[in-house]
Amino acid sequence: MNSNIKALTASAYMSMLFLGIASTMIGAAARNIGLTPFQIGLFLAVQNVGFMIGVSAAGALADSYEKPRILFVGSLILALSFFTFYLTTSMWLNLFIMLLIGIGIGTYEGVTDPMLLDMHDKNQSLHINVNHFFVTFGSILITVYLIFLQMNWRSSLIQAAVAVLILAVFFAFARLKNKRDQAGDFLERLHILSRERLVVVLFIATVLVVGVELGTAGIVTTFLMELHGFTQVTSKIGLLTFLAGVAVGRLIIGFFTRGDQAARYILLLFGLATIFFGLMVTLKLGQWSYVTIFLAGLAMSALLPLMITLAGQAYPEMAGTVTGSIKVAIPIGGILIPFLMSVVAGLATLQVALLIFPLALLLAFVLLWFELKRTPALQDSG
Repeated sequence: MNSNIKALTASAYMSMLFLGIASTMIGAAARNIGLTPFQIGLFLAVQNVGFMIGVSAAGALADSYEKPRILFVGSLILALSFFTFYLTTSMWLNLFIMLLIGIGIGTYEGVTDPMLLDMHDKNQSLHINVNHFFVTFGSILITVYLIFLQMNWRSSLIQAAVAVLILAVFFAFARLKNKRDQAGDFLERLHILSRERLVVVLFIATVLVVGVELGTAGIVTTFLMELHGFTQVTSKIGLLTFLAGVAVGRLIIGFFTRGDQAARYILLLFGLATIFFGLMVTLKLGQWSYVTIFLAGLAMSALLPLMITLAGQAYPEMAGTVTGSIKVAIPIGGILIPFLMSVVAGLATLQVALLIFPLALLLAFVLLWFELKRTPALQDSG
């Protein structure tokens, strides 16, 4: 591995760190900014629209153009957005900036994984897992930075903007030729992928697993307080415990997962996640709830990175397009599962609504099990 590959690998990790920071920024700084619940929801919705635009477009371009060039553009967009967010109180201007933030982080999501797959023939699942570990680490970092250290949110954004700008300078001078020639134009590649059952199943599974992860992060403090009698402080420790489980799992599972066994590990982790989430939402264990929360985060931690790895390995000639298409499911899952949980909680109870999490994971397990059974070659070579 030459020094350029090492530097590009590190830059991919740093890009995902800022993706995590940007994704959590509104939730962490909303009270400091003075946003209303309506504004928060609107900002997050617009950011998700930008993310879908960025991840699909950047993923498609990654099969045709040098990936550092695409990341350079995405970094410029994100740095400019960080610099200008809420400089004025104009709602429309800030909504546009949130759209740009979504496009910027969507570019990171759409390009860094295919770039790592191109650069590393060995330990691909490890690099994808570590890449997504930095998303969780970024979320934890901005939360600690803003809440526990009581830092000014504007200063934090300016510092992040400067760091992303430095990253943009690196990408401007970095070079990495595409490992494989593109397989036809973008529409042709999409047409090919739309007929692949594996892609459809991975898309649905991504909607479910991302929805469960984001839904858990959003509701864990509430359900610990309302159903388990936790306090404000101890419930927040529960949230950090879940995020820690996700972060630790992405590192540990990444180190022990061989790329040719990705499919088997996906099925195993979906099975374990279904069990641990079922225990987490049904048993009242007092302080021992931290254990099930941690195990739930640990079990689901590597699912998204491993599915991305599997998709890239199954379609190596158009890894950018296939991973970008599947990643469009990320914001869809982040909207669909929490919304469904909200509806069920309104019609029934929070306890009943929480059962959506293990049921969603079970559905994903069944779909993938039938698909991988239909194509046993994936289980042998990942």
